[in-house]
Amino acid sequence: MNDVPNPSAMSAEDVSRTVCQRIGQLRQDSGWSLDVLSRASGVSRSMLSQIEREQANPTLAVTVKIAAAFGLSVAELIEQSHVVPNIDVVRASDRTHIFREDKDCTIRTLSPLNLEKDVELYEVRFNSEGILKSAAHFEGTREFLTVQKGTVEITSDQDATTLNKGDSASYKADVPHQIRNTGRGEALVVLVVIYR
Repeated sequence: MNDVPNPSAMSAEDVSRTVCQRIGQLRQDSGWSLDVLSRASGVSRSMLSQIEREQANPTLAVTVKIAAAFGLSVAELIEQSHVVPNIDVVRASDRTHIFREDKDCTIRTLSPLNLEKDVELYEVRFNSEGILKSAAHFEGTREFLTVQKGTVEITSDQDATTLNKGDSASYKADVPHQIRNTGRGEALVVLVVIYR
């Protein structure tokens, strides 16, 4: 018996979501960066990034260009878009997962992009005296942090605490909060954001 869903029975939103996921999967399977896919398809890098993060729905014209870059028709792309792999890999070399990179810190997304509406997993590498300030997230949001290297200070609203290598903490993230490197060298943390 065939358990694969019929694309014609899927809602337009489901098709759009799975096409976005399929594009990201095809690019990763091909070992292409966003820049390579942009050159091959004629679609801007920023648009491709938004599509893969499901922050933009590709138009038919854009979908045709992207499908052609992979040697597929739109029908083939849509028909295959519902196939979800058992293992979703985020490669260390994949620069599309660099969320932020500046004088304070580098934030790399460790969780698959399609999970970002539920849970987010980040590796945050702080430069000396680096700080990551965040406005309040959605109500009920919490963050969980584990220090892999160095010393950091966490502030959640009016409360603050210092963590050293191996320490972990959870705190409210629906209030203004920040993480600051208080050590002499680089600090490295793993950060999980969970939305209620």
